[in-house]
Amino acid sequence: MRAMKYLDPRADLTFKRIFGEHKELTKSFLNALLPFQEGEEIEYLEFLPAELAPDSPMKKNTIVDVRCKDNSGRQFIVEMQMFWTPAFLQRVLFNASKAYVKQLDRSYDFRYLHPVYSLSLINDVFMPDLKEFYHHYDIVNIEHTNKVIEGLHFVFVELPKFKPQSIQERRMAILWLRFLTEMNSETDTVPKDFLQNPYLKQAVKLLETSSYNETQLYTYEKFWDAVASERAMVNDALKEGKKQGIAEGKKQGAKENAIAIARNLCQLGLSVADIAKATNLTIEEIEKILV
Repeated sequence: MRAMKYLDPRADLTFKRIFGEHKELTKSFLNALLPFQEGEEIEYLEFLPAELAPDSPMKKNTIVDVRCKDNSGRQFIVEMQMFWTPAFLQRVLFNASKAYVKQLDRSYDFRYLHPVYSLSLINDVFMPDLKEFYHHYDIVNIEHTNKVIEGLHFVFVELPKFKPQSIQERRMAILWLRFLTEMNSETDTVPKDFLQNPYLKQAVKLLETSSYNETQLYTYEKFWDAVASERAMVNDALKEGKKQGIAEGKKQGAKENAIAIARNLCQLGLSVADIAKATNLTIEEIEKILV
């Protein structure tokens, strides 16, 4: 019997198909990963256009991976990001703020504004100094963090840090995060607990390569080619930055050593001109030492 082949759910094509086309899967996913209190869970969900149109012809459109809202009017923006950059953080803030503001009509009746939740799944580590993989941000009072201004909520998930034992009390969150981190093109045996859950079973089915035509599979492969190219560029930039840092450090160390020697020569009574010749410092630099 021929083994089933699967695609990676983190790719643009598969992620948008699973969470941008299937309401029940998206509802389950958001209820599992967003910081809802009891009774705040999403009951009904509808998809919104992923393109956030500008409010003026001079501004640019922005496109997110998944955008939807529930029956109470709350909006949800979901993004899958392969690399962390400061620019991505700014884009998350911009998109959530734009979604919040665009709820207003021309009457500017602020009573009709509903909260916007932004969920960003990062296939990268961007907070290496913290052991936690789940980061929840609200607008809070600094002295009294339980005092929250409703409106914008941000959740960032560092997928490489995820370990199932980190959130044992939230079974669905574990299953969905395992799905994102364990399913890929190398998968030949699907975990039993995925197939025993109706939502995960459907999501796994949507990853079967037989569900996609040749053009879609070509797009999928080009996505990973682009990811590999971007990763190489990032690594090269980091290496170059490290080299420049080392070179700059050596240069700074040599300069500091020359200044120390110059101070000693000054104490011995050598002339400024002779010290400059001995240390390669400029006369101006030596005169600053003498001050």
